[in-house]
Amino acid sequence: MNSESKKMAKLAYQALSEKKAEDVCVIDISELSVIADYFIIASGSNQNQLQAMQDCVEEQLYKAGYPVKQIEGNHRSSWILMDYNDVIVHIFSQEDRLFYDLEKVWRDGKEINPDDL
Repeated sequence: MNSESKKMAKLAYQALSEKKAEDVCVIDISELSVIADYFIIASGSNQNQLQAMQDCVEEQLYKAGYPVKQIEGNHRSSWILMDYNDVIVHIFSQEDRLFYDLEKVWRDGKEINPDDL
């Protein structure tokens, strides 16, 4: 894990919080997988909020010099995945978050208090 990925995770968390994301969870997976250092999982209550969350994360990270590598999902999706190489942001509808339960899938990761980022 490097300080840049920690900085990206903090910026993404702050952007999600700004848009009133629900149950934001930051999981350190750096010792479990080579795909990323952090997973950030958040949910929203409707499509407009999900889109606003995506837009805010993308804007804040871009302004800080971290362009998104890839985005899966669109304005009608109930799961949006934003890949920043070392940080992967998952934005879910409440129902899809319960269904896919990424927190359980990655339970061996270390949940991080956002204040520690």
